[in-house]
Amino acid sequence: MAISNSEGEIASKEGERKRKRKGEVRPSQSKWRLDSEQKTYSSKLLEALRCVRAGAPAEPSRTRAVREAANRALAMAARGQTRWSRAILSSRTLKLTAAKRRRAAASRLKRSGGASQEKKRSPAIQRKARVLGKLVPGCRQLSFPKLLEETSDYIAALEMQVRAMSALSEILSSIGSGSGAPPPA
Repeated sequence: MAISNSEGEIASKEGERKRKRKGEVRPSQSKWRLDSEQKTYSSKLLEALRCVRAGAPAEPSRTRAVREAANRALAMAARGQTRWSRAILSSRTLKLTAAKRRRAAASRLKRSGGASQEKKRSPAIQRKARVLGKLVPGCRQLSFPKLLEETSDYIAALEMQVRAMSALSEILSSIGSGSGAPPPA
C-alpha cells in the first residue's frame, strides 16, 4: 500500500513535531548548559579576577569588584545577545528618576487608549512582574512575555555561573590545602 506524497509529508511533519516536543529544550537554557560556554565563562572570570586581585586594595571595594567582574564576565560570555547582558556591559544602572518615571507612565497611558494586556492582568501579577523586571538587569520596561524570556535566560546563565564558581572554588581549595589529589571532575 503506497502512501501519497502529501500524506507522507504530513506524517513526517507530525513525527518531527513529536520529536521536538519530547526533547524540547529552550535554546537559551541549553546554551548555558554546554561545557564550552562554561569554559568560556570560566576563562573570562579567571582573567577578570586576576585584574581585580592586582587592583583593589581595600576589602569592601574588592568584594564589589569581584561581584562586578563576575557579572561582566557572564555578560561577555552571553556576547551581548540578551538585554540583561547588554545592560551589564554598558554599565548602566537603569534607575530612572521619579520625574522620568512619571513622564514614562503618562506617555504609556496616552498611547494605550483601550484595554491592553497589562490592564487585563491582576494587580498581584503586575506587581510581581514589576519586581521581576527590577531584578533582571535592563528589563524594567519590557512586556510580560519578553520579561519572562529574558528572566529564563538570566536564570540559566546564573546557574552556569554558580557551577563554574563552585568548580573554581574546589580547585583553589584543593591547591590551598596542599593535597596532591586532583579535584573531582
